[in-house]
Amino acid sequence: MTLPDCSDRTVLLTGGTRGIGRAAARKIGDLGATLLLVGRDAERGEATTERLRQRGVDAEFLRYDLAAQSSVRDLAATVRERVDALDALVNNAGLARSSRERTADGVPVTVAVNHLAPYLLTHELLPLLTDSAPSRVVVTSSGVHERASLDPDDLDLRGDYEGFDAYARTKLMNVLFTYELADRLRGTGVTTTTFHPGFIPSSGLYRDSAFYVRAAMRLLSILPVGQTVEDGAEALAYLTCSEEVADVTGRYFDGTTPADPSSDARDERLRRALWDESAELVGVDPDWPRAERET
Repeated sequence: MTLPDCSDRTVLLTGGTRGIGRAAARKIGDLGATLLLVGRDAERGEATTERLRQRGVDAEFLRYDLAAQSSVRDLAATVRERVDALDALVNNAGLARSSRERTADGVPVTVAVNHLAPYLLTHELLPLLTDSAPSRVVVTSSGVHERASLDPDDLDLRGDYEGFDAYARTKLMNVLFTYELADRLRGTGVTTTTFHPGFIPSSGLYRDSAFYVRAAMRLLSILPVGQTVEDGAEALAYLTCSEEVADVTGRYFDGTTPADPSSDARDERLRRALWDESAELVGVDPDWPRAERET
């Protein structure tokens, strides 16, 4: 796979300090892009950016906790202050939490990080993305969304909580969000895609899961099972940088191959209901970005 020179592009990558995000940062950085990497761990973040700088990459680490809506807004404000253009927003951060721990906003952490953070961050940075068009929004989902069903009135995931089921539901939310956003952005020059990076036991995604899940992932990571971190990073870099998908929007990819998501993921009523409920939870006008384009 050959990717173009990206020395004139600025990319914001959440979850860019570990797993496929860190590997993708290296690939995108080697293409010449300016990178803004978002993560929670200061030591890991600074170490990652230092390694990138040693490779000649223009990289900066931004420490923000995407579980908190105030932190997401602060992140967006910092980005708007630091850069005049944003060519790609890559919503890659994710986790699989085994318990229904809640954020200060009263939302389960899994929902807050995996879905509401991309929703709100995209909302906050959309004017910058639109002014920078052609630009892209890329969302890391997962093939496990096919196992999920969703009640948009129950983003609190009431009832019995199971970590993998909650994770799968948020990955379905990612696809629904991508499809609805693409429809709302047609004609703006901003495209949006989502993808399944593959089953990657060594990605670190399951670090907050139950002990038996972490143990299983450690075992699988040393066996020839699933894909590697580099495989997932290649797909992420492809959707972020490749000219082959520059005009592709509202599509789901399995790696670098266009694929069909589940029937629930293509349900227009479900995606609009999720959109409106998400807007209420983060306190924004549910008519975005239509209302913004009309002003």
